Amino acid sequence: MVAADRRGVTPPARYDGLVTYDPERPWNAWLESDSGAADPTANTASGPRIRSVAELTRLVRERLRDAPGLRDVWVEGEIGQVSVSAAGHAYLTLKDDRAQLRCVIFRDDRLRIPFAPQTGLRVVAHGRLDVFEQQGVYQFYVDSLQPAGFGDLALRLEAMKARLAAEGLFDAARKRPLPPWPASIGVATSETGAVLHDILQVLQRRWPRVRVVFSPCLVQGEAAPTAIIAALRRLERWIDASSGRGVDLVIVARGGGSLEDLWPFNDERVVRAVAAFPRPVVAGIGHETDVTLVDFTADVRAATPSVAAELAVPSRDEQGTRLLTLRGSLHRAGTRALATQRIALEAERRALDTLRPSAVLTAERERIGLLLDRATRAIQERLSTDRALLGRSADRLPRLAQARTMLAGTDLRSAARALGALSPFATLERGYAIVRRADGSVVRSALEQRLGDPLEVRLAQGGLDVRVERVRDSAP
Repeated sequence: MVAADRRGVTPPARYDGLVTYDPERPWNAWLESDSGAADPTANTASGPRIRSVAELTRLVRERLRDAPGLRDVWVEGEIGQVSVSAAGHAYLTLKDDRAQLRCVIFRDDRLRIPFAPQTGLRVVAHGRLDVFEQQGVYQFYVDSLQPAGFGDLALRLEAMKARLAAEGLFDAARKRPLPPWPASIGVATSETGAVLHDILQVLQRRWPRVRVVFSPCLVQGEAAPTAIIAALRRLERWIDASSGRGVDLVIVARGGGSLEDLWPFNDERVVRAVAAFPRPVVAGIGHETDVTLVDFTADVRAATPSVAAELAVPSRDEQGTRLLTLRGSLHRAGTRALATQRIALEAERRALDTLRPSAVLTAERERIGLLLDRATRAIQERLSTDRALLGRSADRLPRLAQARTMLAGTDLRSAARALGALSPFATLERGYAIVRRADGSVVRSALEQRLGDPLEVRLAQGGLDVRVERVRDSAP
């Protein structure tokens, strides 16, 4: 059991040099930093004059300004860390192998310089030396800058970058995608400083259920490369006891610094360790303008450690909104599908009611009866007309009475035969049949039908319900 510290909060679990921030434990207590300072003591003893900080700083500034040779100075050195403020002023350091000098280039002077100051560039600067009272530091105020060549570290960096790129360590094809919902994240960075605090804050805000496995290491100095590699190996060995899985990804991070400060992340051993790590690696090293070889090798490069944490996990708010949107889309799609199926089912029901075979047969019988009645009336009207004509002719042609009688008998027999020929039932009596589809239409060509179509065959006596088994384009 791990004892609580003086704040009464159980610290994160430690094992094999790793610190695990479990989502079941309160992170916020560990994200808060201790604050406060020792009580100031008053110097009431009598003695020499005691100056204020402002007085002493002003005195130094005045002496510095009055010193000969410090108002018009040329100095050569290698540019270290460079940053540009929102106001357009540039802040950088000039250094050699024994010392470094803080420099400021005001916006108007910076815009007149024909090139942008870059880390590792050796330059010759002109300006004046003065004191910045608010911070109590002396600075070199640069008004012109000339390139003098690349520094040793920059030359080594470019040579190593070209060699590793030729090996394919920076190829986009070897980059691995980050898991969308990681359960465990490894973090390799310094145990001191604000980097770990910033990463934990972001992870807690965006995806609080993630487990963080912290592997502390040095991030600056000669021993840093070995420490970084050891931290990665510890993370590679870590296994979650409940799930049996290792970390889903690793964040390698540190704060900003000069090229020399960031040099451990240009060390070839560290670069190859990152390339060989079995899980995706996110590099959050330095500030946005700082670029190291680990940034080129990592699967994802972030501008800062906080951005690395942002990229490592999804946002619970965004995921919640996305789930609500998907649920609404699914509900609407299901409702539309059910409505469409309901309409189709109702249409099928109405079609079946309309195309019922008995109803179709009844309608056809009624239609045939009407046609037969019309034919009978037409023949009777014709016979009446013919009888009247023959009666009038009998008065004028008495000698043709016998011929009239014979003619009249012949017409009647012909009319009867014509009536019988017009009757559809007479056709059926001769062995023919009427073939209809399910909708009542008459089938006139075999090629209009498909295999399996239902048909009704009307015979002289009764009918048959059949299905098409074969279609022929002519009689056998």
